[in-house]
Amino acid sequence: MTVEGGALRRFAPTAFVLLWSSAFVAAVIGVGAAPPLLLTFARFAGAGGLLALIAVLTRARWPRGRQLGHVAVSGLLIQAVQFGTMYTAMAKGLPGGVVALVQGLNPALIALLAAPLLGERIRRLQWWGFGIGTAGVLLAVSDRWSFAPAAVIFAVFGLLGLSVGTIYQKRFVADMNVFAGTAVQFLAGAPLVGLASLLTEHTGVTDWPSFGAALAWIVVVNSIGTFVLLNLMMRTGTASQVGALFFLTPAVTAVMSWLLLGAVLTRLELVGLALGGLGVLLVSVRPRARPGRPGPVSAGEPPAGRSASSRPAEAAPSASPPPAR
Repeated sequence: MTVEGGALRRFAPTAFVLLWSSAFVAAVIGVGAAPPLLLTFARFAGAGGLLALIAVLTRARWPRGRQLGHVAVSGLLIQAVQFGTMYTAMAKGLPGGVVALVQGLNPALIALLAAPLLGERIRRLQWWGFGIGTAGVLLAVSDRWSFAPAAVIFAVFGLLGLSVGTIYQKRFVADMNVFAGTAVQFLAGAPLVGLASLLTEHTGVTDWPSFGAALAWIVVVNSIGTFVLLNLMMRTGTASQVGALFFLTPAVTAVMSWLLLGAVLTRLELVGLALGGLGVLLVSVRPRARPGRPGPVSAGEPPAGRSASSRPAEAAPSASPPPAR
């Protein structure tokens, strides 16, 4: 492993959790200043254009043929379905912290899907972590389900889009170029979200300063920085390990919401957030190999005698220069 690769493994998860959590705070501000689908469309158009420019400048390898179709499908799920419905849930009254808690179920869904579809082996300790983390999320939102039923339904659809899209991308396009692939994902979702906004939303921006500030943060920091980190981690880790990071985002989002928006948490929410942190800790623990014996095969790791480069999803190296990968 190179020095750069080691640094990525150490610092990328922390940076990802902080940036991903900040998106919920910015989204609350954004949907308070403009309709949710209009905000989503502006995010996709801005981020997709910037990433496409970066891909051109770095001579990144663009997806073609069948891979292009797979990248577009993963983008519709991870981007359009997730954020279109999540922003709508916030606009209908579900607090950003609660939306983050619903999204915290993502690791459990990924674990259930990754085992049969990707062949990832989930260890017993990881299953305990998924169970405890899921219980924590359900406990934290238990007093919110009756608050806004329609908003909760939209949030659940957003969760499904993220989980299914993560598995789909890991299975079919895990080796896509980060900049070019993420640009295609955003640009594939922009027309559909824009059309939905034109057909269903009849108001425009009501607070341009707040909208501009929220959009700038969402586009530059969340859409570009966060998803570049997400795609890099999906290339170097397993779907289950990456998904486990989402157990941490509710707690971080809650702290940010308290500091920046004055949001207050209930006791159930605090207990649920603590259980979520314990769940991600158990999922992230790596097994210790016994002296003279190979360690157990963890989720996504190749078995003994088979190199990581022999896995079909990651076998073909990218033709792009190293800075663009």
